[in-house]
Amino acid sequence: MATEIEYKYLIDLNAWKKIKPNKSIEINQAYLLTNPEKTIRVRTKGSKGYFTIKGNSFGASRAEFEYEIPVDEAKELISKFCDNSIQKIRHEIKVGNHIWEVDEFLGNNDGLFVAEIELTSENENFELPNWVTENVTLNQKYANSNLSLNPFCNWEK
Repeated sequence: MATEIEYKYLIDLNAWKKIKPNKSIEINQAYLLTNPEKTIRVRTKGSKGYFTIKGNSFGASRAEFEYEIPVDEAKELISKFCDNSIQKIRHEIKVGNHIWEVDEFLGNNDGLFVAEIELTSENENFELPNWVTENVTLNQKYANSNLSLNPFCNWEK
């Protein structure tokens, strides 16, 4: 079984403005199914398409199966079967031995930035960059599937 181990953090926007990402790519993703036990998502990431199934989270870990599909099929699945989608720009930054991904959300989630790091073990050591703040790994409102249903623009600020 494929396992995703991922930690999520909010970021300090003032510190983030000084960072130059190694790479940035546009992502559009939508959900065929969203519930606490499993999500089924379709996404376009640049010129590629992906179909992903994720299981229930246990701490920072969960089952994940991701398959590349033709980008035209991903776009068609999104347009025909998905009511809620999210758009974002994913910035990649190398820190120590790891790649951090910072999602700059657009559309209904504009203004939200979330940093993620994927690990091979929940006990793996990693360096926290100075632009990372609160750990929101266990806060489900920051899950992308939830952001598609309850976007940042609807949150009380």
